[in-house]
Amino acid sequence: MGGAVQVVIGPAGSGKSTYCQIMQEHCATLSGSRRRNVLVVNLDPAAEAMHYDCAVDVRDLISVEDVMEELGLGPNGALIYCMEYLLQNLEWLQERMEPAGEGDMQDYWIVDCPGQIELYTHVPIMRTILDRMQHQWGFTPGCMVSVCCIDSTFCCDAQKMISGQLLALSTMIALELPHINVLTKGDLLPERDIDAVLNLQSASQLWDLEQDRTSLFAMPREMASIMTELEDYDSNNQNFNPSNNPQKTDETTQEQLKKQQKLEQRRRQRHRLTENICGLLDDYTMVSFVPLNVNDEESIDHVLITVDHAVQYGEDNEVRGVEADDDMPGVNPNDDDYDGGGDDE
Repeated sequence: MGGAVQVVIGPAGSGKSTYCQIMQEHCATLSGSRRRNVLVVNLDPAAEAMHYDCAVDVRDLISVEDVMEELGLGPNGALIYCMEYLLQNLEWLQERMEPAGEGDMQDYWIVDCPGQIELYTHVPIMRTILDRMQHQWGFTPGCMVSVCCIDSTFCCDAQKMISGQLLALSTMIALELPHINVLTKGDLLPERDIDAVLNLQSASQLWDLEQDRTSLFAMPREMASIMTELEDYDSNNQNFNPSNNPQKTDETTQEQLKKQQKLEQRRRQRHRLTENICGLLDDYTMVSFVPLNVNDEESIDHVLITVDHAVQYGEDNEVRGVEADDDMPGVNPNDDDYDGGGDDE
Protein backbone atom coordinates (compact mmCIF):
# COMPACT_ATOMS: atom_id res chain seq x y z
CA MET A 1 0.00 0.00 0.00
CA GLY A 2 1.35 3.44 -0.93
CA GLY A 3 1.44 6.22 1.61
CA ALA A 4 -0.72 9.32 1.79
CA VAL A 5 -0.29 12.96 2.76
CA GLN A 6 -2.88 15.14 4.49
CA VAL A 7 -2.10 18.83 3.97
CA VAL A 8 -3.92 20.58 6.82
CA ILE A 9 -4.70 24.22 6.06
CA GLY A 10 -7.05 26.87 7.35
CA PRO A 11 -7.16 30.27 9.08
CA ALA A 12 -5.13 30.92 12.21
CA GLY A 13 -6.93 29.56 15.26
CA SER A 14 -9.18 27.21 13.27
CA GLY A 15 -7.93 24.09 15.08
CA LYS A 16 -5.34 22.73 12.63
CA SER A 17 -2.87 21.59 15.28
CA THR A 18 -5.66 20.02 17.33
CA TYR A 19 -6.84 18.21 14.21
CA CYS A 20 -3.34 16.81 13.64
CA GLN A 21 -3.11 15.68 17.26
CA ILE A 22 -6.53 13.99 17.25
CA MET A 23 -5.87 12.22 13.95
CA GLN A 24 -2.51 10.95 15.15
CA GLU A 25 -4.01 9.63 18.38
CA HIS A 26 -7.02 8.10 16.62
CA CYS A 27 -4.92 6.30 13.99
CA ALA A 28 -2.84 4.77 16.79
CA THR A 29 -5.98 2.97 18.01
CA LEU A 30 -6.87 1.47 14.62
CA SER A 31 -6.30 -2.20 13.98
CA GLY A 32 -6.22 -4.61 11.09
CA SER A 33 -6.00 -3.31 7.56
CA ARG A 34 -6.69 0.30 8.60
CA ARG A 35 -3.62 0.51 10.80
CA ARG A 36 -0.96 2.97 9.63
CA ASN A 37 2.20 4.71 10.75
CA VAL A 38 1.22 8.38 11.17
CA LEU A 39 3.97 11.00 11.03
CA VAL A 40 3.18 14.68 11.60
CA VAL A 41 5.18 17.50 10.01
CA ASN A 42 5.07 21.04 11.36
CA LEU A 43 5.51 23.57 8.55
CA ASP A 44 4.52 26.57 10.68
CA PRO A 45 7.70 28.44 11.70
CA ALA A 46 5.61 30.56 14.08
CA ALA A 47 4.17 27.63 16.06
CA GLU A 48 4.58 27.94 19.82
CA ALA A 49 3.18 24.76 21.36
CA MET A 50 2.34 21.42 19.75
CA HIS A 51 0.62 18.53 21.48
CA TYR A 52 1.40 15.90 18.84
CA ASP A 53 4.55 13.88 18.24
CA CYS A 54 6.38 15.89 15.60
CA ALA A 55 8.47 13.86 13.16
CA VAL A 56 9.75 16.91 11.26
CA ASP A 57 9.73 20.49 12.58
CA VAL A 58 10.54 23.40 10.28
CA ARG A 59 11.64 25.40 13.33
CA ASP A 60 14.76 23.24 13.38
CA LEU A 61 15.64 24.96 10.10
CA ILE A 62 14.27 28.46 10.70
CA SER A 63 11.74 30.15 13.00
CA VAL A 64 9.78 33.38 12.95
CA GLU A 65 11.15 34.39 16.32
CA ASP A 66 14.76 34.20 15.11
CA VAL A 67 13.99 36.11 11.91
CA MET A 68 12.19 38.88 13.80
CA GLU A 69 15.13 39.23 16.18
CA GLU A 70 17.88 39.16 13.55
CA LEU A 71 16.25 41.06 10.67
CA GLY A 72 13.83 43.30 12.58
CA LEU A 73 10.80 42.16 10.56
CA GLY A 74 7.22 42.02 11.78
CA PRO A 75 5.35 38.73 12.32
CA ASN A 76 3.83 38.50 8.83
CA GLY A 77 7.00 39.58 7.03
CA ALA A 78 9.07 37.15 9.09
CA LEU A 79 6.67 34.30 8.28
CA ILE A 80 6.89 34.93 4.54
CA TYR A 81 10.69 35.15 4.83
CA CYS A 82 10.76 31.79 6.63
CA MET A 83 8.61 30.09 4.00
CA GLU A 84 10.72 31.52 1.18
CA TYR A 85 13.83 30.27 2.97
CA LEU A 86 12.25 26.82 3.27
CA LEU A 87 11.44 26.88 -0.45
CA GLN A 88 15.08 27.68 -1.24
CA ASN A 89 16.24 24.84 1.03
CA LEU A 90 13.55 22.30 0.24
CA GLU A 91 16.08 19.48 0.12
CA TRP A 92 16.24 19.78 3.93
CA LEU A 93 12.58 18.78 4.13
CA GLN A 94 12.91 16.17 1.38
CA GLU A 95 15.70 14.36 3.20
CA ARG A 96 13.49 14.01 6.27
CA MET A 97 10.32 12.96 4.48
CA GLU A 98 11.39 11.00 1.43
CA PRO A 99 12.23 7.36 2.17
CA ALA A 100 15.52 5.74 1.29
CA GLY A 101 15.60 3.11 -1.44
CA GLU A 102 12.87 2.65 -4.02
CA GLY A 103 10.96 5.81 -3.16
CA ASP A 104 7.51 4.36 -2.49
CA MET A 105 6.27 6.33 0.49
CA GLN A 106 4.70 3.87 2.93
CA ASP A 107 4.09 6.22 5.85
CA TYR A 108 0.94 8.26 6.42
CA TRP A 109 1.95 11.91 6.67
CA ILE A 110 -0.03 14.81 8.15
CA VAL A 111 1.40 18.25 7.34
CA ASP A 112 0.44 21.07 9.72
CA CYS A 113 0.63 24.24 7.60
CA PRO A 114 0.72 27.96 8.54
CA GLY A 115 -2.59 29.78 8.82
CA GLN A 116 -1.80 33.00 6.93
CA ILE A 117 -4.05 33.04 3.87
CA GLU A 118 -1.59 35.08 1.78
CA LEU A 119 0.70 32.04 1.58
CA TYR A 120 -1.98 30.32 -0.52
CA THR A 121 -3.53 33.19 -2.48
CA HIS A 122 -1.08 36.11 -2.83
CA VAL A 123 2.26 34.32 -3.09
CA PRO A 124 2.71 30.84 -4.63
CA ILE A 125 4.95 29.51 -1.85
CA MET A 126 2.76 26.71 -0.54
CA ARG A 127 1.63 25.73 -4.03
CA THR A 128 5.27 25.39 -5.15
CA ILE A 129 6.24 23.35 -2.08
CA LEU A 130 3.31 20.96 -2.47
CA ASP A 131 3.86 20.59 -6.23
CA ARG A 132 7.43 19.47 -5.64
CA MET A 133 6.38 17.08 -2.91
CA GLN A 134 3.75 15.55 -5.15
CA HIS A 135 5.65 15.30 -8.45
CA GLN A 136 9.36 15.14 -7.62
CA TRP A 137 9.52 13.18 -4.38
CA GLY A 138 8.87 9.53 -3.69
CA PHE A 139 5.17 9.77 -2.96
CA THR A 140 2.59 7.66 -4.74
CA PRO A 141 0.92 9.74 -7.50
CA GLY A 142 -2.38 11.19 -6.34
CA CYS A 143 -1.76 10.44 -2.66
CA MET A 144 -1.99 14.06 -1.46
CA VAL A 145 -5.20 15.67 -0.13
CA SER A 146 -5.79 19.11 1.35
CA VAL A 147 -7.88 19.33 4.53
CA CYS A 148 -9.25 22.83 5.09
CA CYS A 149 -10.25 23.49 8.70
CA ILE A 150 -13.02 26.04 9.27
CA ASP A 151 -14.19 27.04 12.76
CA SER A 152 -17.71 25.66 13.34
CA THR A 153 -18.61 28.77 15.35
CA PHE A 154 -18.94 30.41 11.93
CA CYS A 155 -22.26 28.56 11.74
CA CYS A 156 -23.72 31.12 14.13
CA ASP A 157 -23.14 33.96 11.63
CA ALA A 158 -24.21 33.72 7.99
CA GLN A 159 -21.66 36.29 6.84
CA LYS A 160 -18.80 34.39 8.49
CA MET A 161 -20.04 31.09 7.11
CA ILE A 162 -20.17 32.46 3.55
CA SER A 163 -16.67 33.93 4.04
CA GLY A 164 -15.49 30.51 5.18
CA GLN A 165 -16.95 28.95 2.05
CA LEU A 166 -15.15 31.50 -0.12
CA LEU A 167 -11.90 30.80 1.71
CA ALA A 168 -12.32 27.06 1.18
CA LEU A 169 -13.08 27.57 -2.51
CA SER A 170 -10.10 29.87 -3.07
CA THR A 171 -7.63 27.48 -1.42
CA MET A 172 -9.11 24.57 -3.35
CA ILE A 173 -8.52 26.41 -6.62
CA ALA A 174 -5.05 27.61 -5.57
CA LEU A 175 -3.70 24.20 -4.52
CA GLU A 176 -5.47 22.00 -7.12
CA LEU A 177 -5.57 18.97 -4.82
CA PRO A 178 -8.37 16.65 -3.73
CA HIS A 179 -10.03 18.76 -1.08
CA ILE A 180 -12.00 18.11 2.12
CA ASN A 181 -13.51 20.90 4.23
CA VAL A 182 -13.79 20.12 7.94
CA LEU A 183 -15.88 22.07 10.45
CA THR A 184 -13.68 21.93 13.54
CA LYS A 185 -14.58 22.65 17.18
CA GLY A 186 -17.90 20.85 16.82
CA ASP A 187 -17.81 20.16 20.54
CA LEU A 188 -18.34 23.89 21.25
CA LEU A 189 -21.76 24.09 19.58
CA PRO A 190 -24.98 22.09 19.94
CA GLU A 191 -25.14 19.41 17.29
CA ARG A 192 -28.53 20.63 16.10
CA ASP A 193 -27.10 24.08 15.26
CA ILE A 194 -24.38 22.56 13.07
CA ASP A 195 -26.84 20.15 11.41
CA ALA A 196 -29.23 23.04 10.68
CA VAL A 197 -26.53 24.77 8.61
CA LEU A 198 -25.20 21.62 6.94
CA ASN A 199 -28.71 20.52 5.95
CA LEU A 200 -29.20 23.67 3.88
CA GLN A 201 -28.97 22.98 0.17
CA SER A 202 -27.20 26.21 -0.82
CA ALA A 203 -25.44 29.35 0.36
CA SER A 204 -28.40 31.35 -0.93
CA GLN A 205 -30.68 29.59 1.53
CA LEU A 206 -28.27 30.44 4.33
CA TRP A 207 -28.28 34.10 3.33
CA ASP A 208 -32.08 34.15 3.02
CA LEU A 209 -32.36 32.87 6.57
CA GLU A 210 -30.03 35.64 7.73
CA GLN A 211 -32.17 38.23 5.95
CA ASP A 212 -35.30 36.88 7.60
CA ARG A 213 -33.60 37.10 10.97
CA THR A 214 -32.56 40.74 10.45
CA SER A 215 -35.69 41.94 8.63
CA LEU A 216 -37.62 45.09 9.44
CA PHE A 217 -39.75 43.14 11.88
CA ALA A 218 -36.69 42.64 14.07
CA MET A 219 -35.70 46.33 14.00
CA PRO A 220 -36.56 48.86 16.69
CA ARG A 221 -39.84 50.68 16.07
CA GLU A 222 -38.20 54.08 15.41
CA MET A 223 -35.82 52.54 12.87
CA ALA A 224 -38.66 50.76 11.09
CA SER A 225 -40.62 54.01 10.96
CA ILE A 226 -37.74 55.80 9.26
CA MET A 227 -37.11 52.93 6.88
CA THR A 228 -40.68 52.91 5.63
CA GLU A 229 -40.17 56.47 4.43
CA LEU A 230 -37.64 55.14 1.97
CA GLU A 231 -40.37 53.44 -0.04
CA ASP A 232 -40.94 56.77 -1.80
CA TYR A 233 -37.89 56.41 -4.05
CA ASP A 234 -38.08 54.48 -7.29
CA SER A 235 -36.71 51.04 -8.14
CA ASN A 236 -33.31 52.53 -8.99
CA ASN A 237 -33.13 54.16 -5.56
CA GLN A 238 -32.28 57.58 -7.05
CA ASN A 239 -35.46 59.67 -7.05
CA PHE A 240 -36.18 59.80 -3.35
CA ASN A 241 -37.76 63.07 -2.12
CA PRO A 242 -38.52 63.34 1.60
CA SER A 243 -40.88 66.29 0.95
CA ASN A 244 -43.37 63.81 -0.59
CA ASN A 245 -44.57 63.20 2.95
CA PRO A 246 -46.23 66.40 4.27
CA GLN A 247 -45.74 65.24 7.86
CA LYS A 248 -41.95 65.15 7.49
CA THR A 249 -40.94 68.58 6.22
CA ASP A 250 -38.76 69.94 8.99
CA GLU A 251 -35.06 70.22 8.27
CA THR A 252 -33.90 67.74 10.92
CA THR A 253 -36.14 64.99 9.63
CA GLN A 254 -35.03 65.55 6.04
CA GLU A 255 -31.36 65.27 6.99
CA GLN A 256 -32.14 62.15 8.98
CA LEU A 257 -33.97 60.59 6.06
CA LYS A 258 -31.20 61.50 3.60
CA LYS A 259 -28.65 59.93 5.88
CA GLN A 260 -30.77 56.84 6.25
CA GLN A 261 -31.25 56.76 2.48
CA LYS A 262 -27.48 56.55 1.94
CA LEU A 263 -27.17 53.84 4.55
CA GLU A 264 -29.99 51.87 2.94
CA GLN A 265 -28.45 52.22 -0.51
CA ARG A 266 -25.16 50.85 0.79
CA ARG A 267 -26.96 48.02 2.56
CA ARG A 268 -28.78 47.04 -0.60
CA GLN A 269 -25.56 47.16 -2.63
CA ARG A 270 -23.88 44.86 -0.12
CA HIS A 271 -26.94 42.65 -0.20
CA ARG A 272 -26.77 42.32 -4.01
CA LEU A 273 -23.03 41.59 -3.81
CA THR A 274 -23.63 38.87 -1.21
CA GLU A 275 -26.43 37.37 -3.31
CA ASN A 276 -24.10 37.18 -6.31
CA ILE A 277 -21.37 35.55 -4.20
CA CYS A 278 -23.89 32.99 -2.94
CA GLY A 279 -24.96 32.38 -6.52
CA LEU A 280 -21.34 31.71 -7.48
CA LEU A 281 -20.97 29.17 -4.66
CA ASP A 282 -24.26 27.51 -5.59
CA ASP A 283 -23.52 27.37 -9.33
CA TYR A 284 -20.36 25.32 -8.83
CA THR A 285 -21.60 23.39 -5.76
CA MET A 286 -17.98 22.58 -4.91
CA VAL A 287 -17.99 23.49 -1.21
CA SER A 288 -19.33 21.13 1.43
CA PHE A 289 -18.30 20.44 5.01
CA VAL A 290 -17.69 17.45 7.25
CA PRO A 291 -18.28 18.19 10.96
CA LEU A 292 -15.65 17.17 13.50
CA ASN A 293 -16.25 16.68 17.22
CA VAL A 294 -12.98 15.79 18.95
CA ASN A 295 -14.90 14.20 21.83
CA ASP A 296 -16.73 11.77 19.53
CA GLU A 297 -14.75 8.82 18.15
CA GLU A 298 -17.35 8.17 15.45
CA SER A 299 -17.06 11.76 14.24
CA ILE A 300 -13.25 11.52 14.10
CA ASP A 301 -13.42 8.21 12.24
CA HIS A 302 -15.95 9.59 9.77
CA VAL A 303 -13.59 12.46 8.89
CA LEU A 304 -10.67 10.04 8.49
CA ILE A 305 -12.71 7.75 6.22
CA THR A 306 -13.76 10.75 4.11
CA VAL A 307 -10.16 11.90 3.73
CA ASP A 308 -8.93 8.38 2.92
CA HIS A 309 -11.63 8.02 0.28
CA ALA A 310 -10.52 11.26 -1.42
CA VAL A 311 -7.11 9.68 -2.21
CA GLN A 312 -8.36 6.06 -2.30
CA TYR A 313 -6.09 5.17 0.58
CA GLY A 314 -6.36 1.47 1.45
CA GLU A 315 -8.38 0.56 -1.63
CA ASP A 316 -6.35 -2.65 -2.03
CA ASN A 317 -7.08 -3.89 1.49
CA GLU A 318 -9.96 -6.11 0.38
CA VAL A 319 -7.90 -7.68 -2.39
CA ARG A 320 -5.05 -8.34 -0.02
CA GLY A 321 -7.48 -9.91 2.40
CA VAL A 322 -8.64 -12.34 -0.26
CA GLU A 323 -5.07 -13.25 -1.12
CA ALA A 324 -4.31 -13.87 2.52
CA ASP A 325 -7.32 -16.15 2.83
CA ASP A 326 -6.22 -18.13 -0.21
CA ASP A 327 -2.85 -18.73 1.40
CA MET A 328 -4.28 -20.05 4.68
CA PRO A 329 -3.39 -23.69 5.43
CA GLY A 330 -6.14 -26.29 5.27
CA VAL A 331 -8.21 -24.61 2.55
CA ASN A 332 -6.21 -25.45 -0.56
CA PRO A 333 -8.68 -26.55 -3.29
CA ASN A 334 -6.02 -28.88 -4.71
CA ASP A 335 -5.83 -30.93 -1.51
CA ASP A 336 -7.43 -34.39 -1.60
CA ASP A 337 -9.23 -33.69 1.64
CA TYR A 338 -10.81 -30.48 0.40
CA ASP A 339 -14.60 -30.86 0.34
CA GLY A 340 -15.51 -27.52 -1.19
CA GLY A 341 -16.67 -26.02 2.08
CA GLY A 342 -20.11 -27.67 1.96
CA ASP A 343 -21.92 -29.44 4.78
CA ASP A 344 -21.70 -33.19 5.02
CA GLU A 345 -24.82 -34.98 4.03
